[in-house]
Amino acid sequence: MGDHIRRNMPLFPISIVKKLTELSARQIRYYEEHGLVYPARTEGNQRLFSFNDVDRLLEIKTLIERGVNLSGIKEIFELRAQNEEEKPKPVLKNTESMSDKELRRHLKNEVLVAGKQGRTSMIQGQLSRFFH
Repeated sequence: MGDHIRRNMPLFPISIVKKLTELSARQIRYYEEHGLVYPARTEGNQRLFSFNDVDRLLEIKTLIERGVNLSGIKEIFELRAQNEEEKPKPVLKNTESMSDKELRRHLKNEVLVAGKQGRTSMIQGQLSRFFH
């Protein structure tokens, strides 16, 4: 499992996030209402935050302590997102030359290896329906 997946995995309920960030539940919900954080929701509608959400809340807290208002924070995040979009994306090698048969074999191997090693791939459930 890659670091990107780990950092975006929703794990923490709001009670833990409150302790980590020293923000109140009301502040956290307020930042969510204003589109600054996007926690995942459980079936019971409980908020679950990722490491990246906690980092973002800490950044919001720091910016507010420095006197930046919410519209300024939104602007900072929007500019950062635009810069990320403008960065050239890495091109995967040999993606055009991989046949459907090779791709299926590779994906099947990923599902089988993940199951044998006792770890669950994020896409294992989705891929397993193709291979019986």
